Amino acid sequence: MFVGLLCLFLAIGCLDKKAYISSCVFEYRFEAGVLEALSVVGKKKLKEYEDRIVQALGVLGQVSEDTTTPRNIRRAAKEAIDALQVSGDSPAVRASNAISLLDDTLQDPNMPPYTRVKLWNVMSLLEAIKD
Repeated sequence: MFVGLLCLFLAIGCLDKKAYISSCVFEYRFEAGVLEALSVVGKKKLKEYEDRIVQALGVLGQVSEDTTTPRNIRRAAKEAIDALQVSGDSPAVRASNAISLLDDTLQDPNMPPYTRVKLWNVMSLLEAIKD
């Protein structure tokens, strides 16, 4: 069944997609005639990761709307929100992209301390997301 399902996806030309099979999500890539399994994430973990992303989006939304926070930091929070909302990537890739954006911003000396703590909390939430 698994091989048949993968053959069906390959026959219609879907590459770098997710195939939902029984209780797991299999990510695969087909390059140069080789089928490569990228990761296996259980549905329970996937839901936990999505919940973490939703929490992070809420905090980032607060930071991006806080007028006492400098504009460049609000802009970085909005970019991190955009990175977390990309639908084509896995949760780990989205989290990693957002962490990268926030990490650069945390070095800003003009950042208010309460905003820095919020962004550290967001990074803690996102660092727990793995493939």
